[in-house]
Amino acid sequence: MSAAARHTVWRLGADIDTDQLAPGHAMKHGLDVIARHCLETVRPDFARGVRAGDVIVAGPNFGIGSSREQAASVLVHLGVAAVIAPSYSGLYFRNAFNVGLLLLTCPQAERIVDGETISFDARAGRVVRASGEVLACEPIPGFLLEMVEAGGLLPQLKARFANARRTENP
Repeated sequence: MSAAARHTVWRLGADIDTDQLAPGHAMKHGLDVIARHCLETVRPDFARGVRAGDVIVAGPNFGIGSSREQAASVLVHLGVAAVIAPSYSGLYFRNAFNVGLLLLTCPQAERIVDGETISFDARAGRVVRASGEVLACEPIPGFLLEMVEAGGLLPQLKARFANARRTENP
């Protein structure tokens, strides 16, 4: 996953919570509106400046707070290719994979700087910095990588059931 692609880094600090990702005042609206407010209190330039394929690199405890699924969905909606951090909230971790957002757990993520161009290989569990330095990431179970590749849990299940129906009724 993404072994050859280059990604621009948006650097964030520690303890980014779900209210910063999907602010409560925007939750009565759809993802388009929530996306305009994503990270507005910590990176006012993020929602306007992020491009498809960019990555977020954050400090520990990314996604703490409530279990709102929109906090992960909004990053997918904005085209974020992955989040790289030393640790995540357990609920956020599961929500992210369920909606097709790749999370890389990288103990040395804080070495990566804002605006840097990096590449990563989720299957190999590594991030390669612009300098050539390789940072190891924790392995991701294959079933979670397959879920991200499918676009999330629901698309994965729909494809699986459609395949099963075709096999049963040729």
